[in-house]
Amino acid sequence: MSDERERLLSSEQVYKGRAVRLRVDTVEKTGGRRTTRDVVEHDDCVAILAFDAEDNVLLVRQFRHAVGAELLEVPAGGIEPNETPDQAVCRELQEETGYFPNKVKRLGGFYSAPGYCTEYLYLYLATDLVFRPLWAEDSEGIELARVPYSNVPALIASGDIRDAKSIAALLSASLYRPSSDSPG
Repeated sequence: MSDERERLLSSEQVYKGRAVRLRVDTVEKTGGRRTTRDVVEHDDCVAILAFDAEDNVLLVRQFRHAVGAELLEVPAGGIEPNETPDQAVCRELQEETGYFPNKVKRLGGFYSAPGYCTEYLYLYLATDLVFRPLWAEDSEGIELARVPYSNVPALIASGDIRDAKSIAALLSASLYRPSSDSPG
Protein backbone atom coordinates (compact mmCIF):
# COMPACT_ATOMS: atom_id res chain seq x y z
CA MET A 1 0.00 0.00 0.00
CA SER A 2 1.31 3.42 -0.95
CA ASP A 3 1.98 5.99 1.78
CA GLU A 4 1.20 8.94 -0.47
CA ARG A 5 1.31 12.26 1.35
CA GLU A 6 0.09 15.60 0.13
CA ARG A 7 1.94 18.84 0.79
CA LEU A 8 -0.26 21.80 1.66
CA LEU A 9 0.52 24.77 -0.58
CA SER A 10 -2.28 27.15 0.45
CA SER A 11 -5.54 27.25 2.33
CA GLU A 12 -8.45 29.65 1.94
CA GLN A 13 -11.55 29.83 4.13
CA VAL A 14 -14.49 30.35 1.77
CA TYR A 15 -17.38 30.07 4.21
CA LYS A 16 -17.96 30.47 7.94
CA GLY A 17 -21.32 29.48 9.39
CA ARG A 18 -22.75 28.75 12.82
CA ALA A 19 -21.77 25.08 12.83
CA VAL A 20 -19.23 24.61 10.04
CA ARG A 21 -16.52 26.36 8.11
CA LEU A 22 -15.44 25.47 4.58
CA ARG A 23 -11.92 25.84 3.31
CA VAL A 24 -10.32 25.02 0.00
CA ASP A 25 -6.79 23.66 0.29
CA THR A 26 -4.37 23.55 -2.62
CA VAL A 27 -2.08 20.54 -2.27
CA GLU A 28 0.77 18.98 -4.18
CA LYS A 29 0.71 15.22 -4.49
CA THR A 30 3.89 13.13 -4.26
CA GLY A 31 4.28 13.06 -8.05
CA GLY A 32 4.16 16.86 -8.25
CA ARG A 33 0.58 17.18 -9.46
CA ARG A 34 -1.43 20.00 -7.85
CA THR A 35 -5.07 19.69 -6.91
CA THR A 36 -7.58 21.13 -4.46
CA ARG A 37 -9.34 19.63 -1.47
CA ASP A 38 -12.63 20.93 -0.08
CA VAL A 39 -12.54 20.59 3.72
CA VAL A 40 -15.50 21.04 6.05
CA GLU A 41 -14.22 22.13 9.44
CA HIS A 42 -16.49 21.00 12.28
CA ASP A 43 -15.67 21.03 15.98
CA ASP A 44 -15.20 17.72 17.76
CA CYS A 45 -18.21 16.04 19.34
CA VAL A 46 -19.18 13.23 21.69
CA ALA A 47 -21.29 10.14 20.91
CA ILE A 48 -22.79 8.26 23.83
CA LEU A 49 -23.72 4.61 24.39
CA ALA A 50 -26.10 4.96 27.33
CA PHE A 51 -27.42 1.78 28.95
CA ASP A 52 -30.09 1.59 31.62
CA ALA A 53 -30.26 -1.11 34.32
CA GLU A 54 -32.40 -3.35 32.05
CA ASP A 55 -29.76 -3.45 29.25
CA ASN A 56 -31.73 -1.04 27.09
CA VAL A 57 -29.73 1.41 25.04
CA LEU A 58 -31.06 4.96 25.14
CA LEU A 59 -31.55 6.33 21.64
CA VAL A 60 -33.06 9.57 20.43
CA ARG A 61 -35.41 10.13 17.53
CA GLN A 62 -35.10 13.49 15.81
CA PHE A 63 -35.71 15.16 12.47
CA ARG A 64 -32.54 15.90 10.49
CA HIS A 65 -33.08 18.70 7.99
CA ALA A 66 -30.04 17.86 5.84
CA VAL A 67 -31.47 14.44 4.93
CA GLY A 68 -35.13 15.36 5.28
CA ALA A 69 -35.88 12.47 7.60
CA GLU A 70 -36.44 11.51 11.21
CA LEU A 71 -33.52 9.38 12.43
CA LEU A 72 -33.00 7.06 15.37
CA GLU A 73 -29.57 7.84 16.81
CA VAL A 74 -27.28 7.54 19.79
CA PRO A 75 -27.23 10.75 21.84
CA ALA A 76 -24.45 13.02 20.60
CA GLY A 77 -23.43 16.62 20.46
CA GLY A 78 -20.78 19.26 20.48
CA ILE A 79 -18.16 20.04 23.07
CA GLU A 80 -18.65 23.58 24.35
CA PRO A 81 -15.72 26.00 24.74
CA ASN A 82 -13.88 25.36 28.03
CA GLU A 83 -15.62 21.97 28.37
CA THR A 84 -13.88 18.59 28.35
CA PRO A 85 -15.31 15.67 26.38
CA ASP A 86 -16.16 13.99 29.73
CA GLN A 87 -18.20 17.03 30.76
CA ALA A 88 -19.87 17.21 27.35
CA VAL A 89 -21.05 13.60 27.70
CA CYS A 90 -22.93 14.33 30.91
CA ARG A 91 -24.46 17.57 29.60
CA GLU A 92 -25.46 16.17 26.19
CA LEU A 93 -26.98 13.02 27.68
CA GLN A 94 -29.04 15.08 30.13
CA GLU A 95 -30.17 17.53 27.44
CA GLU A 96 -31.19 14.83 24.96
CA THR A 97 -32.52 12.07 27.22
CA GLY A 98 -33.07 13.60 30.66
CA TYR A 99 -30.62 11.16 32.25
CA PHE A 100 -27.37 11.90 34.09
CA PRO A 101 -24.71 9.16 34.00
CA ASN A 102 -23.03 8.37 37.32
CA LYS A 103 -20.49 6.24 35.44
CA VAL A 104 -18.76 7.39 32.27
CA LYS A 105 -16.03 5.52 30.41
CA ARG A 106 -14.23 6.70 27.28
CA LEU A 107 -14.16 3.94 24.66
CA GLY A 108 -12.17 5.63 21.90
CA GLY A 109 -13.50 7.50 18.94
CA PHE A 110 -13.66 7.96 15.19
CA TYR A 111 -13.79 10.53 12.40
CA SER A 112 -17.29 11.11 11.03
CA ALA A 113 -16.32 11.65 7.37
CA PRO A 114 -12.51 11.84 7.00
CA GLY A 115 -12.61 12.27 3.24
CA TYR A 116 -13.77 15.86 3.62
CA CYS A 117 -14.55 16.72 7.28
CA THR A 118 -12.38 17.37 10.36
CA GLU A 119 -15.01 16.27 12.93
CA TYR A 120 -13.81 13.67 15.47
CA LEU A 121 -16.35 11.95 17.72
CA TYR A 122 -15.25 10.79 21.16
CA LEU A 123 -17.16 7.60 22.00
CA TYR A 124 -18.33 7.06 25.57
CA LEU A 125 -20.16 4.44 27.59
CA ALA A 126 -22.62 5.91 30.11
CA THR A 127 -24.23 3.78 32.83
CA ASP A 128 -25.77 4.05 36.29
CA LEU A 129 -28.29 6.55 34.93
CA VAL A 130 -30.34 8.89 37.11
CA PHE A 131 -33.29 10.89 35.77
CA ARG A 132 -32.17 14.51 36.04
CA PRO A 133 -33.35 16.53 33.01
CA LEU A 134 -31.37 19.49 31.72
CA TRP A 135 -33.18 21.81 29.33
CA ALA A 136 -31.51 22.99 26.12
CA GLU A 137 -33.03 25.07 23.34
CA ASP A 138 -31.74 22.80 20.56
CA SER A 139 -33.19 19.65 22.15
CA GLU A 140 -36.81 20.49 21.35
CA GLY A 141 -38.37 17.80 19.19
CA ILE A 142 -36.04 15.06 20.43
CA GLU A 143 -37.88 11.92 21.55
CA LEU A 144 -36.30 9.32 23.85
CA ALA A 145 -36.41 5.68 22.72
CA ARG A 146 -35.37 2.81 25.01
CA VAL A 147 -34.34 -0.12 22.87
CA PRO A 148 -33.35 -3.57 24.14
CA TYR A 149 -29.75 -4.00 23.02
CA SER A 150 -30.67 -7.38 21.51
CA ASN A 151 -32.86 -5.50 18.97
CA VAL A 152 -30.04 -3.28 17.70
CA PRO A 153 -28.70 -5.58 14.93
CA ALA A 154 -32.19 -5.91 13.41
CA LEU A 155 -32.72 -2.13 13.57
CA ILE A 156 -29.44 -1.56 11.73
CA ALA A 157 -30.18 -4.30 9.17
CA SER A 158 -33.67 -2.92 8.48
CA GLY A 159 -32.40 0.65 8.02
CA ASP A 160 -34.29 1.96 11.06
CA ILE A 161 -30.88 3.05 12.37
CA ARG A 162 -28.97 4.51 9.45
CA ASP A 163 -26.54 7.20 10.49
CA ALA A 164 -22.84 6.33 10.58
CA LYS A 165 -22.04 7.52 14.09
CA SER A 166 -24.87 5.48 15.59
CA ILE A 167 -23.99 2.34 13.66
CA ALA A 168 -20.31 2.64 14.61
CA ALA A 169 -21.15 3.30 18.25
CA LEU A 170 -23.76 0.56 18.54
CA LEU A 171 -21.57 -2.07 16.89
CA SER A 172 -18.78 -1.09 19.31
CA ALA A 173 -21.18 -1.63 22.20
CA SER A 174 -20.93 -5.40 21.86
CA LEU A 175 -17.42 -5.08 23.30
CA TYR A 176 -18.29 -2.80 26.20
CA ARG A 177 -21.92 -3.00 27.26
CA PRO A 178 -22.51 -3.62 30.95
CA SER A 179 -24.27 -6.96 30.78
CA SER A 180 -23.10 -10.18 32.36
CA ASP A 181 -22.49 -11.93 29.04
CA SER A 182 -20.01 -9.38 27.64
CA PRO A 183 -16.41 -8.49 28.51
CA GLY A 184 -15.50 -5.27 30.32
